Amino acid sequence: MKNLYYYIFICFVAFSCTAPSSNIKLLNKEAFAKEVDGKKVELFTLKNTNGLVSEITNYGGRVVSLWVPGKNGEFADVSIGYNKIDGYLNNPESYYGALIGRYGNRICKGQFVIDGDTSKLIINNGENSLHGGTIGFHDRVWDAKPVGENKLELTYTSVDGEEGYPGKLDVKVVYELTDANELKIEYFASTDKPTHVNLTNHTYFNLGGEASGTINNHVLMLNADAYTPVDAGLIPTGEIASVEGTPFDFKKPTAIGARVDEDNEQLKMGGGYDHNWVLNQAKEGLTLAAVLTEPVSGRTMEVLTNEPGIQFYGGNFITGEYEGKYGKKLNYREALCLETQHFPDSPNQPEFPSTLLNPGEDYYSVCIYKFKAE
Repeated sequence: MKNLYYYIFICFVAFSCTAPSSNIKLLNKEAFAKEVDGKKVELFTLKNTNGLVSEITNYGGRVVSLWVPGKNGEFADVSIGYNKIDGYLNNPESYYGALIGRYGNRICKGQFVIDGDTSKLIINNGENSLHGGTIGFHDRVWDAKPVGENKLELTYTSVDGEEGYPGKLDVKVVYELTDANELKIEYFASTDKPTHVNLTNHTYFNLGGEASGTINNHVLMLNADAYTPVDAGLIPTGEIASVEGTPFDFKKPTAIGARVDEDNEQLKMGGGYDHNWVLNQAKEGLTLAAVLTEPVSGRTMEVLTNEPGIQFYGGNFITGEYEGKYGKKLNYREALCLETQHFPDSPNQPEFPSTLLNPGEDYYSVCIYKFKAE
């Protein structure tokens, strides 16, 4: 019997020494329990078998936290956000962690034409419409259905004319924290009238952890030979331009800060990086769109998608005005976004891949953020 106890003790010690240490701090769910527009807001927790955790609220379908391990096994929350629902309600246009729709990114002068009919959208970004309008999907309370420990289904019906968009749009978004250490986001939609749809997620990442310092030390690879230059309103000019010889060339892994402050007209337009890259799409299956590495922690994030583009935004408009989940200021260029998408202003750019969705068609988009440490 003593030998049996000794064996159990040794196995316990061995497991304890080899298992990754976890310093995960879950948020207070009560701080998210609130009624908004007559609907109940909640905070949901997803877990996979490897210890990864993500907390998601049905207010805007926002990723509130995402805990992944580094090379030494220590976990960090690599997304930025707030520790209570009031933070999001008081600053909805931060878009932290949010589902974006009906149209991710900008539409020129907030209008487009379908079959001779002009749709006039809500203007909320200079003279343009951004991220679905003033009350886009980021500011709606979604119906939520947990599926096991690692999956959450969110559904929302956008009525005909909402924010100026034609057609009733039924949307489902599935978040899944897979055992391959992926945050997988799948988007489904259908409509009863022709309309434009471009759904994405606006999680801000810092692989060193929230408020851990600049993202300029992160090393980025973008699988793209071209990008779409923009005008002063960040609307694409219509040109598909080569990245060769420019600060937009991330075909080889390059530190984000290496060229961000170069004297370049396009960088000036966006206050740094805030552009759409034209992905070199795989002939079959998903495209590896981007690889992001934080050298100190060893954390790496791969981004895979079926979309033709990816928006790399370098946190140029984060002001330091607000505190994040852990009492630290969220500062300029201390987080970044990698948003898989169709191109900005595609409804007005016939040369770009179309975002038109017709009745009887099924919209499907997928984005996978896959994590590892080395």
